[in-house]
Amino acid sequence: MAQYDVWAEIDLRSFSHNIRQFKNILHPSARLMAVLKANAYGHGLLEVAGRVLEAGAQVLGVARISEAIAIRRAGFDAPVLIFGHTPPELAGKLIEYDLTQSLWSYEMARSLSDAVPPGGRKIKTHLKIDTGMGRLGMMPCDLGQSSDDPEISEQVVDDVTLIKRLPGIELEGVYTHFATADAADKTPAVRQFAIFNRFLEKVKKQGIEFEIRHAANSAAIIDMPQTHLDMVRLGISLYGYAPSEYVDAGKVGILPAMTLKSRIIHLKKVNAGFCVSYGRTWQAAAPTVIATVSLGYGDGYSRLLSSKAKMLVRGRLAPVAGRVCMDQTMLDVGQIPDVAVGDEVVVFGPHKTLPIGADRIAEHINTISYEVLTGISDRVPRVYIR
Repeated sequence: MAQYDVWAEIDLRSFSHNIRQFKNILHPSARLMAVLKANAYGHGLLEVAGRVLEAGAQVLGVARISEAIAIRRAGFDAPVLIFGHTPPELAGKLIEYDLTQSLWSYEMARSLSDAVPPGGRKIKTHLKIDTGMGRLGMMPCDLGQSSDDPEISEQVVDDVTLIKRLPGIELEGVYTHFATADAADKTPAVRQFAIFNRFLEKVKKQGIEFEIRHAANSAAIIDMPQTHLDMVRLGISLYGYAPSEYVDAGKVGILPAMTLKSRIIHLKKVNAGFCVSYGRTWQAAAPTVIATVSLGYGDGYSRLLSSKAKMLVRGRLAPVAGRVCMDQTMLDVGQIPDVAVGDEVVVFGPHKTLPIGADRIAEHINTISYEVLTGISDRVPRVYIR
């Protein structure tokens, strides 16, 4: 293995395992989309794309057209859905690379359709319906209503009908996104799904049906099997983490894929009273040994972890001492015998007994594992285990 001072080991075997585990709980007719946005949650877009398709994912999901084009240029021909906005000026790229674009208004659909040459190929699209996320999507009803059976707007039905008639648009799929499928109380998510189904029933009466309906994210795949429909979107749990503490990913048996590692590049014996790093916020209570590790917030290791987190050194946890710097972090290794310069340090990753996963890092800084994983800098080499 290459000798780096900081690197992220990506175990591609974990993706194969996780895909198999999720396919085991899906209805055989439901397709599995692997969500690869943000450089595959920091794991490496193209390497992960190849492995998940090989493992049985049928569709890929990305946030932006640049990610989708990169997948195509690498030679992958699976369907790719873009969740985010694509300007009309790039409509030709959607067709050229055979990409599928999300839509969330008639105006957006019309601007893309107008950019398509007459008589040419149409843009494949999936319609996004906002059932309560409040981010993107056509609102099918008054989402402020408390009723479990809200009235579907005639205006939204008219807009969908108009989109269906646009000459440059192929309306292939429709989807919604849950805001609270990862919460302990699934009631709001159940209501969102009910609204989505009411919308589908309403437009069906107008002769509009969709080949692909999808709603389930990682949390809903695990806890809400009734939402699997024609396709599911596997995001954070593809990478081996539960969507939240309220979702028992152990029911599926997934494996984290990333282990962030570094090395000790300097050691110093210090006496009681010795202060470490900017602001001198950490002071040794007794004689100890300070290890400098080649990793900092420039690599994606948050400064908010200063004097909070721990790293694994020679099989034991060593606390962060003082403020995390841009390129280095210091550890108190005084209680760990035989520490030496060059020793490998596990910053986070899977472990059978010790709490050193990305979700543990997230707890220290009041965030989620998604942000920890996607925040690992591009300057950190990815080393792939096959």
